[in-house]
Amino acid sequence: MSSSIVSDRLSFAWADGTVVLDGLDAAFPTGRTGLIGVNGSGKSTLLKLIAGELAPLSGSVSVAGEVGYLPQNLPLDAGRTVAGLLGIADQRDALLAIERGEASEENFATVGDGWDVEERARAELDRLGLGHVDLDRTVGTLSGGEAVMVGLAALFLRGPDVLLLDEPTNNLDLDARHRLYAAVESWPGVLVVVSHDRALLELVDNVADLTGGAIRMYGGNLSDYEQMLAAEQETAERMVRVAEADVRRQKREWEEAQVKLARRVRYGNKMYAQKREPKIIMQERKRQAQVAAGKHRNMHADKLAEARDRLAEAEQVVRDDAAIRIELPETAVPAGRTVLTVTGLRTASGTVVEELVVRGPERIALLGPNGSGKTTFLRSLVGELEPVEGSVTVSVPGVRYLPQRLDLLEDSLSVVDNVRRFAPSASANAIRARLARFLFRGTRADQPAGTLSGGERFRAVLASLLSAEPPPQLLLLDEPTNNLDLASVRQLAQALEAYRGAFVVVSHDLPFLESAGITRWLSLDREGRLSQK
Repeated sequence: MSSSIVSDRLSFAWADGTVVLDGLDAAFPTGRTGLIGVNGSGKSTLLKLIAGELAPLSGSVSVAGEVGYLPQNLPLDAGRTVAGLLGIADQRDALLAIERGEASEENFATVGDGWDVEERARAELDRLGLGHVDLDRTVGTLSGGEAVMVGLAALFLRGPDVLLLDEPTNNLDLDARHRLYAAVESWPGVLVVVSHDRALLELVDNVADLTGGAIRMYGGNLSDYEQMLAAEQETAERMVRVAEADVRRQKREWEEAQVKLARRVRYGNKMYAQKREPKIIMQERKRQAQVAAGKHRNMHADKLAEARDRLAEAEQVVRDDAAIRIELPETAVPAGRTVLTVTGLRTASGTVVEELVVRGPERIALLGPNGSGKTTFLRSLVGELEPVEGSVTVSVPGVRYLPQRLDLLEDSLSVVDNVRRFAPSASANAIRARLARFLFRGTRADQPAGTLSGGERFRAVLASLLSAEPPPQLLLLDEPTNNLDLASVRQLAQALEAYRGAFVVVSHDLPFLESAGITRWLSLDREGRLSQK
């Protein structure tokens, strides 16, 4: 039977009562499926439920075949060996014992059919660009990207029927990403991947869109999905326009009916006052007129209510594109003005930069393999780390750093109060006006930062950085698209488009970098030396 995943009225809530999924029905077919949705929609939770890492509150999820699961944050024991992470440590130890002459029944039972397990493990590591990693090396000595790839190698070695990947390209350099893409393309069974990586999502056979607590399945890759979604949205927006026109027409007819009824009442009152007919006949006519007027009024009111209901239904189908709209003229840097100068720099991680000058509103991408020192370099530029040698001179009044962890906010403070920390002299109205452009309107701006979803937190951090005093004319961004949904990545690109200062961004997300309008590409090699691409 073909491997598949089926959820039947699946519900899950956290211990504090927060509902994540409520009665979800879904079926994932054979092939590669990209699971997308905004941050906080329940994608990672759904993968954990499928993998058996979480138990549902109600309903069920069934999987035909063995499941392999790579979580977003791989739990690692720093003292564990690579062989242990690959799941071959016991077999390998038994093989080595047999080679030493310890031919016990227990050792042979442990080896089982895995006489070539070490060769297969090394081949899998080599396929993923980890041929240099020794099986006895401890996990604590691996970079984040290397650890993720070893975790993938472990899954590929097992060869489960169903493979679940949660943001697998986070922390991977470009070479590792391309190796992952190749591995995903060759995967023979069911694969469900949660990702914002456009290049990865172009390789899937289906896109599962988790929106509003329901999954809609679209055939094809991300580009196909976006085309179908655009067509759906065009139809939905046309239906909204039709419904709006109907509401206006029904409202106009209702108002006209009210005017006619008022005229009839005035005429009836006049006739009654003039007593041109017997009183009993006049009273009966008045009663009939009142009954007819009531029916007429109710009919038009019902039609107007129905038209408004149709409009509400049509509006629910249209997605809120949630586009942020900001203007940041105060961040502008004149062309040719020196923003940053680096001379003879050597950082604690061994990064060496002989000379780097950033002028005007340059948009610089910094690439390089995992472990080459990109984060240390950024932290040295912003003054968080002292260089071992050389100097860094920032020649503009405002410089801000966005770390990977998005840990700039105080969880106990509201969004408004967090922005006020960065802009203490701004008025409350000015802060709220700025936050509205970042989609924090009304009471949303008063939410404690600790209650925000990933996408909301990202927008709050952006609002804080870009509202800072003095206005930032140099931004340093470290892997800003990690853990962001597609909508948040688009919002970041919108913010950078409005930004008029210089920025240096570390990222392996090429589609994002291309949308950010990069003007210069720099690269650190494995030895930490900077060069221009």
